[in-house]
Amino acid sequence: MRRTILCAITALLSIFSLMAREYEVKGPEGGIAFKISLPEGFDATTDHCPMVILMHGIFSSKDYNPMPALAKGLAKEGIASIRFDFDGHGKSEGRMQDMTIEKELADARAVWEYVKSLPYVQGIGLLGHSQGGVVSSMTAGRLAAEGKAPDGLVLIAPGSVIKEACQGGKFFSARFDPKDPPEFIRCWGFMKLGREYLLTTQQLDIYGTAAAFNGPVRILHGTRDSIVPMWCSEKFKETYGDSSELVVVEGENHTITNKRKEVTASVVSFFKSVWQNL
Repeated sequence: MRRTILCAITALLSIFSLMAREYEVKGPEGGIAFKISLPEGFDATTDHCPMVILMHGIFSSKDYNPMPALAKGLAKEGIASIRFDFDGHGKSEGRMQDMTIEKELADARAVWEYVKSLPYVQGIGLLGHSQGGVVSSMTAGRLAAEGKAPDGLVLIAPGSVIKEACQGGKFFSARFDPKDPPEFIRCWGFMKLGREYLLTTQQLDIYGTAAAFNGPVRILHGTRDSIVPMWCSEKFKETYGDSSELVVVEGENHTITNKRKEVTASVVSFFKSVWQNL
């Protein structure tokens, strides 16, 4: 009996803790959870360093690789990072069913503004994996159009295929009528994508928006990626032209588990070159 009461009290305290949680950054669906990784020995009150904003893919979070590995690799080389959960993902507020690319763009902008307010940050880069690659590319393009471009951009297996998937009525395991999708679909039986996402993604001007950014870009894509086809990265390379490079990683998959050290090293070397004169 006592154990049951203790469990009930613990559960209630956990609920109250979540209800009272304060979020420093908020997007259209509510609070955005994030983690900042700083170089070892870094003093935020006196030191300065560049920071990379890391954006995860759909159905993922800031705590799933490759994000933690990238944050660790960057910190070892004196580069800070902030990784966050998009709305409806991880520990951020909102429902995944209500998620859209436009809302994720708003989340990314809110994190950008927060990073800009940090007194120790000297230079900002963007990095996105999978759907996060779409969001980071479009965020960079919109910022550039406003004269606020990031210093550099990395796209890892950028999932621009989401547009074609929604237009074709097949998203992972789910099939639907693209002209009149249901209230939501279930991917793998439990991940919900809402009607608004399915309709609005069909209309995205991904490459046109991304093209406004003309700074340095590195695109990485594994040859064993079964989720995002290589043509997505090739299209981004074509969009960015001479200011970009496409690095094909032999044997790597979409979730970056086979050659994580190699991918991380490529990301780190890119951003080090961007900020070598700081």
